[in-house]
Amino acid sequence: MQATVSLRLVLILGLLSAIGPFAIDMYLPALPQIGSHLGADVGAVQASLTAFFLSIGVGQLLYGPVSDMVGRKPPLYFGLILFAAASVGCALATNIETLVVFRFIQGLGAAAGMAVPRAVVRDLHTGHAAARMMSLLMLVFSVSPILAPLAGSAVIGLTSWRGVFWVVAVAAVLGLVATWRGVQETRTPEARLDSSLRGALQAYGVLLRDWHYLGLVFIGGSAMAGFFVYLAGSPFVLINHYGLSSTQYSLAFALNAIAFIGSAQFTARLGQRFGLVPVVKAAATGSGVVMVSLLSYYLLGGEELAVLIVLYFIASALMGLVIPTTSVLALEEHGAIAGTASALLGTLQMLSGAAAMQIVGHFSNGKPLPMVVGMAAGALVGVALTWITLGGARGHRVAAAQDAQP
Repeated sequence: MQATVSLRLVLILGLLSAIGPFAIDMYLPALPQIGSHLGADVGAVQASLTAFFLSIGVGQLLYGPVSDMVGRKPPLYFGLILFAAASVGCALATNIETLVVFRFIQGLGAAAGMAVPRAVVRDLHTGHAAARMMSLLMLVFSVSPILAPLAGSAVIGLTSWRGVFWVVAVAAVLGLVATWRGVQETRTPEARLDSSLRGALQAYGVLLRDWHYLGLVFIGGSAMAGFFVYLAGSPFVLINHYGLSSTQYSLAFALNAIAFIGSAQFTARLGQRFGLVPVVKAAATGSGVVMVSLLSYYLLGGEELAVLIVLYFIASALMGLVIPTTSVLALEEHGAIAGTASALLGTLQMLSGAAAMQIVGHFSNGKPLPMVVGMAAGALVGVALTWITLGGARGHRVAAAQDAQP
């Protein structure tokens, strides 16, 4: 296990992780345009997001065990090739149904970039070193929601929404080259000997019976669910309801990513000073308080866009402490099946987000309140799970073990 963090490897893993989200964030400003061009309503256009999240979640269940059995690199190659091919299909789609199908296939390819990098981190590091590498990976990963909407606005302005998918297809090809040239295999042949399909099923059984692991997964999943609700609803709320241009929307969306990135870089430092478990407790609780405040504002008839942007900026900063830290804690005790544990983590969190988007989508009317209700609900569920999972005896043992690490 390495003692130092390779910044070059972090950069490549972060970019691989970001390819899938880039395909989401880049076309967010075009959602109203896609509906207009393909003759689809808001719900049908949002279904293309839901299909992507469902497949990127379910796909991780396959890539995780496979990466334990054959190594980390072959699944990355396969996923990137599938993603590139499906991106071309999206670019050529002539109706919303075809777009949804290819988005589903695209998500299956993107799932490799979501599951495998976390397993690589666990192969190389544990404890505070893993938290540092995970936060650096999040730094690179989070470039997507800052730059992608802006890049998407530029590409859409120069071409159309179809140009977005040609760009992400090229990004996948570049990811293939980077993986081939810059990623060393971290799953040793000896470690693979104990991995099999039967073993993977048994490992999933172990993980699904581990309530502490599941609690940590769904703490992060609740935070992500609230974000996915914002992801699906914000283009219609900010562009149609508040009248922002696609570029203004991109800048507003980027503010949340900046908050997430900035705070994520303090996870290792705060973890060393206060402990990873107390950091999660404080950040999750703070996020719940902020989101309840935002919900109360809209329930009382508030309509100022600045309030939405400022309060969600604060909530995003707190999520930047919660999501990478809970991922590290969830994988900490499952190093022997890190690929499988990482895959299940990603699947459950993505499915949580997809379910939240679908539920809130039934109540969406282009106004802020339904979106804010969904965001606040995710934050409050996260608060409850945090204190249930990390407030018991095992939570205290995990905290003590983390404090003992250098």
